[in-house]
Amino acid sequence: MIPIYVGYDAREDDAYQVCKRSILKHSPQYIVPLKQPGLRISGLFDRPYNVDGAQRYDTRDGRPFSTDFSFTRFLVPALMQYEGWALFVDCDFMFRADTEELFALRDDKYAVMCVKHNYAPKDSIKMDGQIQQAYDRKNWSSLMLFNCGHEKNKRLTPKMVNYLTGSQLHGFSWLGDKDIGSLPEPWNWLEGHSSEAWEPKAVHYTRGVPSMSGYEHTPYADEWRGYLNVG
Repeated sequence: MIPIYVGYDAREDDAYQVCKRSILKHSPQYIVPLKQPGLRISGLFDRPYNVDGAQRYDTRDGRPFSTDFSFTRFLVPALMQYEGWALFVDCDFMFRADTEELFALRDDKYAVMCVKHNYAPKDSIKMDGQIQQAYDRKNWSSLMLFNCGHEKNKRLTPKMVNYLTGSQLHGFSWLGDKDIGSLPEPWNWLEGHSSEAWEPKAVHYTRGVPSMSGYEHTPYADEWRGYLNVG
């Protein structure tokens, strides 16, 4: 079974619950919430930050970041001890298809596989007032199939994750272009950006989930709320 690491932020627990439940609806999977406090206690993560109002800023690169898993997602190969495959996904996803279909697309020649969006956000603010950052390969890292045993991923040490800039990490700077495989866009269908001609296999509410003010009527919002209200 391929582990699924889901980015976790206590401020977005609703989003995490929807993501987890939508995955499990289609098939039993091993899901790991990627929680920053535990990674700090273990010594794998030590990036310092400061807070200005509701916005957090990374001390090492001086740039704003929006979630607890902005950097920790890149620890997945280390957490897997550089063996096997694993999926990382942001918590603001809702899956509408079986992740086994996604896993069937993996190709051992690639270090990472993702949807290669050409995405330039129009809004300067997202979610709950967080600064919307523009950077190369925006949203590629929001869903990544990691080939953790690939030789190039052995470069992605915890030290590198702790010291590279956010743009270097999200831009896959430890890899060459040929090391990054493509996944079909329906697996990372960006609400507000991706074509409605696509039938989404996973909806990504990158601007804000339907429980947030202003995003209550986004596509598939009722479906999202259905997962939230289970139990």
